[in-house]
Amino acid sequence: MSTKIQLAQQPEADDLLGRSPLAALVGMLLDQQIPMEWAFSGPYTIAVRMGRDDLDAREIAAYDPEGFAALLSAKPAVHRYPGSMATRVQQLCQFLVEHYDGDPGALWRDVPTGAEVLTRLNALPGFGRQKSQIFLALLGKQFAVRPRGWREAAGAYGDEGSFRSAADITGPETLARVRAFKQEAKRAAKQKAEKKTEKTAEKDGKPEKRDKPRKTQKAAKKG
Repeated sequence: MSTKIQLAQQPEADDLLGRSPLAALVGMLLDQQIPMEWAFSGPYTIAVRMGRDDLDAREIAAYDPEGFAALLSAKPAVHRYPGSMATRVQQLCQFLVEHYDGDPGALWRDVPTGAEVLTRLNALPGFGRQKSQIFLALLGKQFAVRPRGWREAAGAYGDEGSFRSAADITGPETLARVRAFKQEAKRAAKQKAEKKTEKTAEKDGKPEKRDKPRKTQKAAKKG
């Protein structure tokens, strides 16, 4: 797997992403709660600090946890939450060692269907369904990994011509379009949540309907 990638917007970091399946997976794992460029430059930063030109799942899996956390925490930190992400990266690599003999490319190599690749990705520590679909779309759109039905398995992230995720970033212009899409989606979600809150408040503020008091038999006779 080797291709031109521009997710980190840094030549050296993007070069590593283009030639290293593990770097691409780690970058995807880090892509949460921080800008995408920061996340996808993380694998290169980790490799440099380990004195390597690539990431090795076996080496990372066996690394002293405190030492690895310190490596990610050194300034500039690899992530906003370097300690917790160091744990997740090690868990990912340990899973790959246990289930794929340390070979991340085996997750999708020669797998016949996109649905099966998605299932494998979804089983990775730190990879929920959305992250798995985005990575499947990234494989198909930029790494030419296109098992049968990959677009369908990737959901909306597999749509041709979309600008909704890391899978669609091929340079500064598309990065800006994806960022704009995410901001609009966040704004729409916020408005929806606010409207729901308003409706709940209105409902709670209305006086409860009370049943009319029934006339007692005695009162009825008087009437």
